[in-house]
Amino acid sequence: MYLLLFQSTPEELETALETALEEGYRHIDTAYVYQNEDAIGRVLSRWLSAGKVTRDELFIVTKLPPVGNRPEGVSKYLGRSLKSLGLDYVDLYLVHVPYGFKEKDEELTPTAEDGSVLLDNDTDHAAIWKAMEEEVTKGRTKAIGLSNFNEKQIERVLKGAVLPPANLQVELHIYFQQRPLVEFCKNHDITVCAYSPLGSRGTAGLLRSQTLLMVVVSSSKELPDLMDNPVVKEIAERLSRTPAQVLLRHTVQRGIAVIPKSTNKDRIRQNFKVLDFTLSDEDVSKLDALDQGPVGRIVDFSFFKGGHLTIGCFGGLDPVIPNPKEIWETSPSKV
Repeated sequence: MYLLLFQSTPEELETALETALEEGYRHIDTAYVYQNEDAIGRVLSRWLSAGKVTRDELFIVTKLPPVGNRPEGVSKYLGRSLKSLGLDYVDLYLVHVPYGFKEKDEELTPTAEDGSVLLDNDTDHAAIWKAMEEEVTKGRTKAIGLSNFNEKQIERVLKGAVLPPANLQVELHIYFQQRPLVEFCKNHDITVCAYSPLGSRGTAGLLRSQTLLMVVVSSSKELPDLMDNPVVKEIAERLSRTPAQVLLRHTVQRGIAVIPKSTNKDRIRQNFKVLDFTLSDEDVSKLDALDQGPVGRIVDFSFFKGGHLTIGCFGGLDPVIPNPKEIWETSPSKV
């Protein structure tokens, strides 16, 4: 469905972001590991200086990299992200993954001589969260949250938190609807944002046989094409919508923000048009029934020692639907 932006040139990325902003996207999701914050910063600078958009109309999200998953790393890497983005603050800063890497030079994924990833076995979520809270106090981020954390890991953070996580970003789509985790977040007033809402088939295909920015997909796993699902296609045809619009609408209708990735101008425009129609209860039920639970997961990090981790670190520009400020300011318990 889409191209990953870490495969794109800075020029292609800037063009995609220009198109997204012109169409009305105002939530830009990035991360330190995506290595595209400089390009995003250049576009934002042009739009802000030209008066095309004001800073308070934007919702900018970035993330703490695994090599920064220690208290002292929070300030360091947020500072780097802010410098690249050309901003004084971000609207939401997420801990990208629950595990940490040891720092080695400037490597994003440091490895030992045998090629194994240098995991930091002393990662302390509670201590990291305290450092995250300090960044809110400093005014360098408006809110803080988590990405790819499971219930037990979130509970560990909540136990000592002064500021609870505002948002959780996880892989979520019709084959992996994450209902128990979404319900858990709802009960704790944590909003949810879905990455890979269209299934990330292109991403997974690229990563079948390689490790790239910590993402691995088993070579034995059959990669689904959500947009080719007969149920999705039938609903899309009947409603005169694209399959992607149906998939995105299903998630949005659950009160979950979505971040589809694309550098294709037409698809960027199409993906934005999911707020002017509603799926019927019957269609929602049909799509609900496609949930495969954990089996539907596309990105799997069980190869890491120490237990199964639900991780997905994709590089890219992630314009969100709908307006994120409406999502963040709406308690999940009311959605």
